[in-house]
Amino acid sequence: MLKNYFKVAWRNLVKNKGYSAINIVGLAAGMAVAILIGLWIWDEVTYDSYHANHKQLAQLMTTFIDNDGNKQTGPAVVMPTAEELRSKYGSDFKNVSMASWNFGHVLGVGDKKITGQGMWVESNFPSMFSLKMIKGKINALNDPSSVLISASIAKSLFGNEDAINKTIRFDNKYDFKVAGVFDDFPHNTTLYDAKLFLPWKKYITTEDWLKQAATQWNNHSWQCFVQVNDNADAAKLTAKIKHVVMAHKNAATDGVEEAVIHPMDKWRLYSEFKDGKAETGRIQFVWLFAVIGVFVLLLACINFMNLSTARSEKRAKEVGIRKTVGSVKSQLVSQFLSESVLVAFLSFVLAILLVVLLLPMFNKLADKNISLPWGNGIFWLLAVTFTLITGLISGSYPALYLSKFEPIKVLKGTFRVGKYASLPRKVLVVVQFTFSIALIIGTIIVYKQIQFAQNRPVNYDKAGLITIPMTTPDLYGHYDAIRSDLIATGAVENMAESSSPTTAVYSNQIGFNWQGKDPNTLPSFGTIGVTVDFGRTIGWQIKEGRDFSKDFATDSLAMILNEAAVKQINMKRDIVGQTIQLNDRNYIIVGVIKDMVMESPYQPVTPTVFTYDPNWANVISIKIKPGIGVKDALAKIERVFKKYNPSSPFDYTFNDEEYARKFADEQRVGRLATFFTILAIFISCLGLFGLASFVAEQRKKEIGVRKVLGASVFNLWQMLSKEFALLVGISCFIAIPLSWYYVSGWLQHYNYKTDISWWVFIVSCVGALLVTLITVSFQAVKAAIANPVKSLRTE
Repeated sequence: MLKNYFKVAWRNLVKNKGYSAINIVGLAAGMAVAILIGLWIWDEVTYDSYHANHKQLAQLMTTFIDNDGNKQTGPAVVMPTAEELRSKYGSDFKNVSMASWNFGHVLGVGDKKITGQGMWVESNFPSMFSLKMIKGKINALNDPSSVLISASIAKSLFGNEDAINKTIRFDNKYDFKVAGVFDDFPHNTTLYDAKLFLPWKKYITTEDWLKQAATQWNNHSWQCFVQVNDNADAAKLTAKIKHVVMAHKNAATDGVEEAVIHPMDKWRLYSEFKDGKAETGRIQFVWLFAVIGVFVLLLACINFMNLSTARSEKRAKEVGIRKTVGSVKSQLVSQFLSESVLVAFLSFVLAILLVVLLLPMFNKLADKNISLPWGNGIFWLLAVTFTLITGLISGSYPALYLSKFEPIKVLKGTFRVGKYASLPRKVLVVVQFTFSIALIIGTIIVYKQIQFAQNRPVNYDKAGLITIPMTTPDLYGHYDAIRSDLIATGAVENMAESSSPTTAVYSNQIGFNWQGKDPNTLPSFGTIGVTVDFGRTIGWQIKEGRDFSKDFATDSLAMILNEAAVKQINMKRDIVGQTIQLNDRNYIIVGVIKDMVMESPYQPVTPTVFTYDPNWANVISIKIKPGIGVKDALAKIERVFKKYNPSSPFDYTFNDEEYARKFADEQRVGRLATFFTILAIFISCLGLFGLASFVAEQRKKEIGVRKVLGASVFNLWQMLSKEFALLVGISCFIAIPLSWYYVSGWLQHYNYKTDISWWVFIVSCVGALLVTLITVSFQAVKAAIANPVKSLRTE
């Protein structure tokens, strides 16, 4: 019987090639989208599962609490934290490890120099994060002269030679022996960029201030990772250890902070904190794309339902005969479901082909490295189940609808589908276009928000500005000489050094005092040390007072504030010339600059102070002269740096490119939304094309009569198109309030956000209507210009 069902199903597919193609292609497109989104979601929810202990690993976060009770949470901790956890809460943790930030370093072997990112970590860190060692020992960092490197670094430095026990020159300062080589971390891990791990025992001896930091409870400059006991509850553990730092601080003078345990399984999806708790993050994108995937697949299923029920009269006699010869309703349902399952499996084969073709483009859009798990049995089991369910959902309504036909009426020729038979199809078309229009509106708003943030005044000149990290000691102490040589090339307008680049604020401090300050407040300010030419190099905009100058010897204790800092200080008189105390030193405020957007372009500017401090430098900023070719300028700049730093690669970043990366997440969401929107519209139009084709065929005789009686092509086009246009109009009225509700909720995540303009809804609806009319017009015009003699002769 089952064999017979599939044989009949195959014959129907072959007999009606056009409708079959529309069904298969539409369903395949929907399934391809669902598969791509499924792979993307799986990559997101399994982020960091590469680490064997990922369920027990966590990062210690710090929540700072101001006097108004506002909480701000970040990953920076004080150095003594790890030892305190080990000594007082040892029974709650299997492992605790301090770590530095993941920064770029210069690695050298003989004359070969490369740049690689790495971290200083305690000796138990590699085993906590289950590094997969290719050679060497995982616990090698007990030796302060050893280093663990990734396979890619070993390949770059040593080629095919064995790297073990070879010596690497680190930042032109220290020599380390390679004690182990580990597999590079996969793309979907937080530590993906980490290519080497260095011994903490060596790190804390490299500078005097690091030795002192081991007992200081105010310097939040490091990270701390923990491995909790099996089945430990992060919330309960947080409650237990949250005062670990405050036990050593005075809340009245040092501020209040709490420790928070942030599990590794939440790092990716729940990275945004509210009131000290991880509440949101990329999880909103996971839910967004999950909903899109379900609805796009539903659009494809709706196409199948619509075309199957629309062609019901064509199969009415078949149903009547089958019922007459003894077929019961359940058998007819089984037959029609078998047809839809066959279509689903044919669509699945085509969907897999589409996924293979689209995956490279999809990976580029999503910044992923996803591949089809060809050898994974679970994937194929899920795929078959998914295909079967899709087939059953697609065929459920047509099967129940067709199996209800009465054989007597059908065979007598008195069967009519009824006045309201097309109502379910109309409802389904409205559902299709409601979702498609909502997607169009959402995509436009995403791009509008990105454009709004990109157009936000940054209040400094990004053009021609490059940043060079000071990774080696060779660059320190030569500021005036390097600057003079650079300007002498004729390609450089100015140069300066600073403790933070223009695209970040590396340091935040509390402990500021000024006349009239509320003693119950402990405000935090971003703090950046700069050389005298910093402002002129980046082109910041002086609002009050003056810039730093070598003409004033007192500028060694001068300070420039941004507008946000002035607002936070809230001094009742002119702030220029006033004194601010920091670290027992009195600074004179000499100027106020306009707020520069140095961090997130979507958030308020951090209150920031700039001090004239040539000895506190991490980066060099260089302004290329306008009109000079970038390639020629970089060649001249590189020659100067090779003079002072001959053994290191010349690494630089363009400021405007670095700033553009701040929009990466939103741009990816926009590109993916556009991709899915196009596919959703394609699927909807494919179904619409099929329905229009069927309606034109069904009304062929009426069209012929109207044409003989004098109806024009435009009249006939209007007659066939207005029904579909009305359905799209109804979709617009439903989609507009729904999309407004959801996009306004999404925009609440941003402090600096665009408005929701009325034209977005108009453009989206008009666009959907035009696409609908273009899709329907092909069949409408084709039917309207057909020779009426042929359609009337059939009678």
